[in-house]
Amino acid sequence: MRYRPISPALLVSELTQRITAITGRRRIAVAIDGAAGATNTTELADALVDPLRIAGHAALRISANDFLRPASLRFERGKEDPDSRYSDWLDLGALRREVLDPLAEDGSGLVLPSLWDPVRDRATRAERVALPEGGVVLLDGEFLFGAGLSFDLSVHLWLSPAALKRRVPEEWALPAYERYEREVDPSALSDVVIRVDDPKHPARYEP
Repeated sequence: MRYRPISPALLVSELTQRITAITGRRRIAVAIDGAAGATNTTELADALVDPLRIAGHAALRISANDFLRPASLRFERGKEDPDSRYSDWLDLGALRREVLDPLAEDGSGLVLPSLWDPVRDRATRAERVALPEGGVVLLDGEFLFGAGLSFDLSVHLWLSPAALKRRVPEEWALPAYERYEREVDPSALSDVVIRVDDPKHPARYEP
């Protein structure tokens, strides 16, 4: 695979241009996917908010971490079970119903920004946000691809196997990421792939 070194600022600029070039959609869903704690999905999604607003697009930030299942379901097989982390932590149905379906052409545009507080382990009771036409949802999280969720632009922050082992903060979770790479191959499903072995010096995949 061939990668082009790119500065973080230029990456944000190029992604902003890519998003604003999307046409034929009333509202836009952008996913930024990568290993939690090892990639800067949150920082990249946050950095896109102001440029999009300057370009005339309302931008709503959503974290998949606010759409996790309750602890009783996530930790049914223990708190350090990699298979549960991979397939049972994220409430895919709620994310689809409360975030992505409202963005459809016949959707209401009323998006729920958060559902569950994983720290307090209770509902956030957040109110829905009315996203205007032309608005963009910037969703960041892990294991977002290959599960039937539909996005208008998909960005994957990729780590080499060596970097993944070095940077993932929870060693027990490594098998989950290795399974994701093996079974889903998120790079193959993504519109944009960024190598982030060194987060300060990313590189963009050039097909």
